[in-house]
Amino acid sequence: MKIGFIGLGHMGAAMAKNLILAGHYVTLFNRTSGRSRALVQLGGHEAPDIAGACHGEAVITMLADDVAVADSVLEKDGVIANLPQGAIHISMSTISVALSRRLAQAHRQAGQRYIAATVMGRPDMAASAKLFILAAGDAAAIDFCQPLFDALGQKTSNIGPEPSAANLVKLTGNFLQAAVIEALGEAVALVGKAGIDRHAYVELLTSTVFTAPAYKIFGPLIAEDKFEPAAFAAPLGYKDIRLTLAEAENLRVPMPVAGLLHDRFLRLFAQGGQELDWSAIGGLATQDAGARQVSATSSMSSAN
Repeated sequence: MKIGFIGLGHMGAAMAKNLILAGHYVTLFNRTSGRSRALVQLGGHEAPDIAGACHGEAVITMLADDVAVADSVLEKDGVIANLPQGAIHISMSTISVALSRRLAQAHRQAGQRYIAATVMGRPDMAASAKLFILAAGDAAAIDFCQPLFDALGQKTSNIGPEPSAANLVKLTGNFLQAAVIEALGEAVALVGKAGIDRHAYVELLTSTVFTAPAYKIFGPLIAEDKFEPAAFAAPLGYKDIRLTLAEAENLRVPMPVAGLLHDRFLRLFAQGGQELDWSAIGGLATQDAGARQVSATSSMSSAN
């Protein structure tokens, strides 16, 4: 398939690479120059501007936030101004429900098709084509794009005909992950201050009743107090909580835990944690307890 790919950050570069390796004709554009060099060597094609990436059957955007997506899609030299009628814009960014609805309307007016296909997974999953893809929009357009999704992920879930539904599902998924991080941080802080081996505690949890990937990924990071380099930067996590709260306010749904997470991110940023992984909010409870790291005086072991 002939496609464009806009946005070559940690996730986007890995995804574009997998599309190239799968045999698709991929034209690449990134606002920061130099990001596409390695992908061109693999067989990708660099575009000088957004228009150059919009001549295929579809164009994928994988950008950081609402501002970047709106600038790249809605401005006069953006995707909508250059995408052919009937072609598909696949927005894979985590953006607000409101912007997704705005994009859907703008594409309809331009005679183009629009799919929201948000992804769940960290950069290592993107690199190994193991993402979970949440697709919403016209069913025929989703089916047409399935070969692209197959090259990017291990499973595609059809969320329904309204594209913004995929964005809300993704936001709530990130809210749940952030809630896991906060709960893990509080639990690790408590057992750590009691003198229990933090690492052994997390190993016990993740090998018994808390075996979900979120616990296995974030538990060791919190136990080790290791939040660099950032696989998912804290400002992006904060952005997703803000967007979740915005839609909760719109729908009149109280989300007190989301409000707490919002303030935890602000606490992290107040002490200069903008460059850390979002799991760093899980380390705040240990700081609040007055014990950055506590030496273990006892260990967890299995009873025989």
